[in-house]
Amino acid sequence: MTDPVAPLMPQASQTNIASMIRVNQAGEYGATRIYAGQRAVMGDQGTEARAIAGMAAQEEIHRAFFDKVMAERGVRPTALQPFWNIAGFGLGAVTALIGPKAAMACTVAVETEIDRHYAEQLEQLGDSEPELAEAIARFRDEELEHKDRALAEGAEQAVGYPVMSAVIRAGCRAAIALSKRI
Repeated sequence: MTDPVAPLMPQASQTNIASMIRVNQAGEYGATRIYAGQRAVMGDQGTEARAIAGMAAQEEIHRAFFDKVMAERGVRPTALQPFWNIAGFGLGAVTALIGPKAAMACTVAVETEIDRHYAEQLEQLGDSEPELAEAIARFRDEELEHKDRALAEGAEQAVGYPVMSAVIRAGCRAAIALSKRI
């Protein structure tokens, strides 16, 4: 007997799954570049710098997972990767130059959008891709831990926090939209 609700539930097509994998790999790559820019400026001094080092290590694990899945499934990477390399590093370096609280504000803004993005993907996946959904759910939890840590480190005390957050969040939404397709 078929489930009468099943046709109403969102199920991701193979094209959508490829797009998810591509954009997630690009996003995790971008996150590693943001943290690289911040670490280049901040070094390893202070609680914020140590927090960034820990978050960066987790982002590397996330990126490596999506690199592996891309290779296994033959998903092409985004053609924008060279741009995300420079833009991510630049965003990280600029926010760190403003100060440690601004670097933390960057994390809060990025992770806010990633939380929303991963939640949408989990809804789209439903039960169709349990291994992928489990990884995305785990990564989402870790991204929320990054956001909470950045808030605890004083992100909201950064100069111009509301404007900085809005600009970074808009940039993240644009990067997600572009990386899905290009």
